[in-house]
Amino acid sequence: MSVAESRLHNGIRNGAQYLEGLRDDRDVWMQGEKVKDVTSHPGLCRGAETLARFMDRQFDPKYQDRVTYEDNGHRYATSHMVPRSVEDVIRRGDAFYEWATWSNGMFGRTPDYKNASVMAFAASAEFLAEGRPEFVDNMRNYYQFVRNNDQVLTHTLINPTYNFAQAKEGKYDAKVALEVVKETDAGIVVNGARLLATLGPHADEIEVFPSTLLKGSAENIPFAFAFAIPISTKGVRLICRDTYDHGKSTFDAPLASRYEEMDSVVIFENVLVPWERVFMYREPLLCNRAFADTNAVIHMMHQVVCGKLAKAEFIVGLLCAMAKATGKDKDMNVKGMIAEAMWMAESVRAFRFQAEALAAEDQYGTFVPQRRPLDTSRNTFPKMYPRLIEIVQLLGSSSLMATPAEADLTNDLADDVAKYFQTVNLNSEDRIALFRLAHDVAVSGFGNRQVLYERFFFGPQNIMASIYYDLYNKDDMIARVEELLKR
Repeated sequence: MSVAESRLHNGIRNGAQYLEGLRDDRDVWMQGEKVKDVTSHPGLCRGAETLARFMDRQFDPKYQDRVTYEDNGHRYATSHMVPRSVEDVIRRGDAFYEWATWSNGMFGRTPDYKNASVMAFAASAEFLAEGRPEFVDNMRNYYQFVRNNDQVLTHTLINPTYNFAQAKEGKYDAKVALEVVKETDAGIVVNGARLLATLGPHADEIEVFPSTLLKGSAENIPFAFAFAIPISTKGVRLICRDTYDHGKSTFDAPLASRYEEMDSVVIFENVLVPWERVFMYREPLLCNRAFADTNAVIHMMHQVVCGKLAKAEFIVGLLCAMAKATGKDKDMNVKGMIAEAMWMAESVRAFRFQAEALAAEDQYGTFVPQRRPLDTSRNTFPKMYPRLIEIVQLLGSSSLMATPAEADLTNDLADDVAKYFQTVNLNSEDRIALFRLAHDVAVSGFGNRQVLYERFFFGPQNIMASIYYDLYNKDDMIARVEELLKR
């Protein structure tokens, strides 16, 4: 570990320290202009402030024992804890779930997601020796750096598609794909683009790893690597989508005003990656196996299922509140609609419970949640979430549009608003607040980005389903069919 990397070594950071770390030379662009400071830019600052508040909660006695653990006199995020028992796996799940409840799953890319990945790779670092022995130490040192300095990571896995047929064959095109263009004594030089870095402008570091789904072939040596570098590294540029935080109050846009986790395409313009930050190189087949053989994908899925549970529970709560507001909670058809949402939430809860309860030790001495229920969750939730949003739309109907602004509560129209927007169980202000929240969930740009995000969180659904089929233990079930036919 370099002197620069070990400079803090204090464990968890507070919000002020996190925000100060974002004020560097990062090259972030949005809507045609370079962002001078992501902590003050109107489209980015409130997302950063939200994450800063989450970081502060690591010091709050109400949450600290759940989201952090103590080691050698320092406190670290629980997501960095290497699980050595079933109880440790459950403890990690509780921490993942706690983080997710702070945004009800609407700020999906909290730091614990990538922490789970880095922890898994470090715990199984011997795997990387198949590439080069020094990569083992590189990964372990990087884990210590991220843990000790409470770094916030984003990641990129996918090369832009220049030719669909080519990409489907696992081949990459140097016109757009990130590739190694030169080796030096100091490291490798990479050039090209990657997508899609969620939380990119708000992260300290970027993890650039192979895709968990798209496979590289032996001819793709220049495209086969894994590394991590600071966002502020010279030559790294982030091109952001439009922001969904339009400066509205938390009353008018209760989600977009708080939980805008920006997505960005990352351009690497002849970026030097120091050798000590390289973890895999020139081994396409090793890259293909990386997430599965280290069980990193399972630890990541564990974090995800906890977040999806919090999100599904929130939608159930929203639906129940909407029905109660108008007295529709007595209607059998409405109950049936909301019951469907409840079944989805309880399914995700069951997936999490089984995965944690049946955790087992892997070949590296790390306890890993059971894969099948987590894999089932990651294949079903992309279908569940759009349906949950559809139920919000069906239940809310025109009420999702009959939502005056906060300013209308105190202007010359206030008396009309107070009279005509009340419901049997809510006064006008509370009713408007509730349905503006439902609008932000199911109608707004923020809400629709959430639907798109959930549809493709782990990748295209047909590829994920095919992988699930291949991994499923079919032989025992086929044997039962064959046994019956032979009777």
